[in-house]
Amino acid sequence: MNFPVVVSLGEVLWDLFPDGARFGGAPANFGCHAAALDTRVSMISAVGDDAKGREAVAILRGYGIDVSMIERVSDLSTGSVGIILDESGIPTFEIHESAAWDRIAWSSEMESMVIEADAIYFSTLVQRGEISRDMTRRVLDAAKGSRIPRVLDVNLRQPFFDNALIRESVERCSILKISDSELFEVTVACGVSGENDLEGVLRALVDRYELDLVALTRGPDGALIVSSNETIDQAGTPVKVADTVGAGDAFTARLVVGILRGENLRFVAKEACENAAFVCSKEGAVPAPLQSSRSIQL
Repeated sequence: MNFPVVVSLGEVLWDLFPDGARFGGAPANFGCHAAALDTRVSMISAVGDDAKGREAVAILRGYGIDVSMIERVSDLSTGSVGIILDESGIPTFEIHESAAWDRIAWSSEMESMVIEADAIYFSTLVQRGEISRDMTRRVLDAAKGSRIPRVLDVNLRQPFFDNALIRESVERCSILKISDSELFEVTVACGVSGENDLEGVLRALVDRYELDLVALTRGPDGALIVSSNETIDQAGTPVKVADTVGAGDAFTARLVVGILRGENLRFVAKEACENAAFVCSKEGAVPAPLQSSRSIQL
């Protein structure tokens, strides 16, 4: 079996649900799901020197994820996000500010790790702070210089983005993943129109930014994937939804791993939607049997 090497860059945090805290953060979720698919994953992030940070690192290490590039920041706490679910399991997020992952500092060791990888995963959210934004851009420049795929999960969270951030992030990626709720913001930022022609919009993004592909997730309606020479309209997998937190991360993990293994894209799209549906059927972004079964009290 081909064992890809992936670097996941960004926030490690705790999702604060009404019934308790659960491990999360899109890059961390992505890394865990990718590791569960027999991928070698390294995490670039930062946590506080606190119990939350130690537990988060322990969970990542439990997946076999390389945590050597997770910094400990003594004067900032490990990140957290308040989550409220509506009747359909759709979350509303309150992302707390001044978290350790706002201060992920660039190092030469990161460059050494990046140029040995098969792909880099990043998002817009980690770039809300100047230090982490500078680090992200240096990592991506190093990856681009070595022709390493750069996977952008847009992950827009108010008020931590603007048109310039979206556009500059898209310019630095080679694979773009967007949710249907984010599509409008991305098209405005990137100057792409055609809201009644989804395939045309995605193809315009592929062409304008010379992307390998764009994947649009559509919740229960599955995903639309457009590359330079192929369009895949993949139906969703019916499931009883517990909550949708982390479904997009699971989708992206299966998509990226499949691409790196050279699997048929149509097969990968189906598997990615099934992976997302499985997460929707469970509580939390990294549900059992993936998440540590130990009860977490924070």
